[in-house]
Amino acid sequence: MNNRWGAPMPHLEITGLDVRYGAATVLQGIDLSVERGELVGLVGPSGSGKSTLLRALVGLVPPVAGRVVLKGTAVDYASKASLRAFRDHTAIVFQQYNLFQNMSVLDNITVTPIKVRHRPRAEAEAEARALLARVGLADKADAFPDQLSGGQQQRVAIARALALKPALILLDEVTAALDPELVRDVLDVIQDLARDGITMLLVSHEMGFIREAAHRVVMMDAGRVVEVGPPAQIFDAPQQDRTRAFMSKIIRH
Repeated sequence: MNNRWGAPMPHLEITGLDVRYGAATVLQGIDLSVERGELVGLVGPSGSGKSTLLRALVGLVPPVAGRVVLKGTAVDYASKASLRAFRDHTAIVFQQYNLFQNMSVLDNITVTPIKVRHRPRAEAEAEARALLARVGLADKADAFPDQLSGGQQQRVAIARALALKPALILLDEVTAALDPELVRDVLDVIQDLARDGITMLLVSHEMGFIREAAHRVVMMDAGRVVEVGPPAQIFDAPQQDRTRAFMSKIIRH
């Protein structure tokens, strides 16, 4: 997708995004562009607005100002049709797995493609089984969520997101609720997706993983973007005082 001057347009472009909770401004003037196939990590202290940004993008916390453009199409958050179209191209995975406990793993993955997207059941199920194999759970199609570990449930949630064929995946602290020994399995899946060119925004406190896997890192604080750059810059040679202060504490601990 190119603009009118022929230059390529970002896959996702966020300009001047503001979000408020009542009278409190929680995101202010967010500017961020994401290229197709990028994994962009969002870091910063708790309460800096990282998760709020993901929720704002999908309209769970509607922005009060600014512009969001995905694949050349702007989102009108006041229009249900426009927001629905944006959500059709976006998937969000939360730290809580939000799986249907009364459905098998296979049904959890296929319910939206079949019921909402009206895809043939055989096609949706075949793709779901392929996705389960991709996340290392080929033998769990008939299991129920309460028969799985937390890490396995989170990998099912990621497979469910992929079944929607999204242009953008938003990952919000997807390892925060997991036991430490289960974290790596989920991170390995995300890294594989990054290698395959899936466009992702990732909020995580797993700094080592972000340093290793992200193409770019966004440092946020107090509802603003402080600094954006490659991992080597943000972690090892930050340009902003606030980033330096944050990273010095992370590295020290």
